[in-house]
Amino acid sequence: MKLNKAFATRVRELLKEKNMTQYKLAQLTGLYHSTMTDILNCKYQTPNFKNMSLIIKELGVSYIEFFDSPVFDFDNLELD
Repeated sequence: MKLNKAFATRVRELLKEKNMTQYKLAQLTGLYHSTMTDILNCKYQTPNFKNMSLIIKELGVSYIEFFDSPVFDFDNLELD
């Protein structure tokens, strides 16, 4: 799985778990809704670290909690 897909998958998991919409997440992060949609639909090869950090922060989890997921199995993660 590519990194952008793993990131989007994990965000969607947490949105569902927290009963939050991607629109609400975009509002909380200050990102445009279209940017959030592009990130979650993997339009970017890799979301930039600033946007990733904003999203993780507003989901209310630490980096460790966010990346401690089977979707980030680094043996099967495509990093290029």
